[in-house]
Parts: sequence; structure tokens; C-alpha cells
Amino acid sequence: MENTNKVALVTGSSRGIGKDTAIRLAQEGYDVVIHYARSKKGAEETARQVEEHGSKALIVKANVSKKEKIDEMFATIEEEFGRLDVFVNNAASGVLRPAMELEENHWDWTMNINAKALLFCAQKAVPLMEKNGDGRIVSLTSIGSIRVLEHYSAVGVSKAALESLTRYLAVELAGKNIRVNAVSGGVVDTDALAHFPNRDELLEESRVKTPTGRLVERSDLVDAVQFLLSDQASMIRGQTIIVDGGISLLT
Repeated sequence: MENTNKVALVTGSSRGIGKDTAIRLAQEGYDVVIHYARSKKGAEETARQVEEHGSKALIVKANVSKKEKIDEMFATIEEEFGRLDVFVNNAASGVLRPAMELEENHWDWTMNINAKALLFCAQKAVPLMEKNGDGRIVSLTSIGSIRVLEHYSAVGVSKAALESLTRYLAVELAGKNIRVNAVSGGVVDTDALAHFPNRDELLEESRVKTPTGRLVERSDLVDAVQFLLSDQASMIRGQTIIVDGGISLLT
């Protein structure tokens, strides 16, 4: 039977912002493809919460740094649903070291997960989106793409590449009625931040310096993603929306 519900893929949705985004999409009536790389238990918990909202959940495991794994993931999506309406490119990783201490495998790993994956996922997503006449792609990035953060050189460059690719894809896919944008977050206290050697310093500095007087929360980023996916954002193309309470405006 042909699937008539809209379908969304959220990479890295076993935890954190990806998990919250998947659940929000389920609340909006989407069936959700829950992607994970390591935490099957987390993916299953996301699926449980998605299904609580009456939506179908499909769990897929894939290392999105590998093109062949991306191909397999999208083949599974096509077989299960036959369509894709939304792709939220949230999966991220990276080596946190000063530039002078980076090794080639550190660079390749970070760039492949954070930038290359968007390109090859988009190449597979677009034909499924074209079946329905439109589509929406939103990536998660960070202000480290435009500001120098300690130990963040490889990740920051990979995020800058992601934002540049967002612009190129937005123009190339506009004629197919596929919107491509990104959401850039300030410092958010997530599991990923635990890997930062200067985590406590980052959190305290952000609390003190953010003009709005509080840290960015996961829900702030999910709200921005949801806006970019909505019809109200139909003329926003190739943009990176910064959600940081204004801290990046300060020198």
C-alpha cells in the first residue's frame, strides 16, 4: 500500500537535538526515520516516543562517513516508505585538538561526518523528494564555523564547509522546489559538549556573555529547524540561521 504520510529522516537522532527534532516531527504528523551510528538503545527510545504520537518509526544504523552506508540507508528508506519529504542533517562528530596537533585521520573523519555526508545524503534524498514535488533539507551547524573556538579547528572548518555546501545546494535544488537551509547553535549543554576539554569554561562564559541572559536550549534549535521546515519559510533559501541569544554579535 502506498504510504501517504509525510516522511522525515533525522540523522543522529538517538539522542540530543536529533532526538528532540524527531519527536517534534512526529508531533507534526510525520513518520520518522531514526538514524544512529552507535546507540541502538537510544534509537529505540526515540522510536518509542515517536510511536507514542501515532507515527511510524523506522530505525536505521549507518556510518554516514561512508558513501556505501549512506546508499544502503536510503535504499531501506525507499523500500519501507517509497518517499522522503524532510531530511534533517544532524549527525556530527569531530576531533577536538589544536590545528598543529591534528593528524590526517582526524581531519578526514571530521570532514567526512560533518560535510561530506550532507552531499551524498542529499544526492540520495532528492530523487525521493522529487516524487512528491518538493522537499526540505535542514542541517545543524555551529558558530565555530565563523568564530575561532579553542580546540575546534577541524570541526569549525567542517561546519564552514557544510554551510557553504548548503548555499550551493539551495541554488541548485531551488528549481526542484527543494529548500535547503541550516541552523547554527550557540553553546548548548548536550552530551556532545561533554567531550570538550574546556566544557565548564564554555558554559560559564556563555552564561555570562549571552545578551539574553541564558544559555541556548535544545528546544530553541528545534524551534528554528521546525520554522525552516514550515511553509512560512518558503522563501528562505541557502541561509544559516544563528540561534545563540546574540553572543556571536559581540567581539
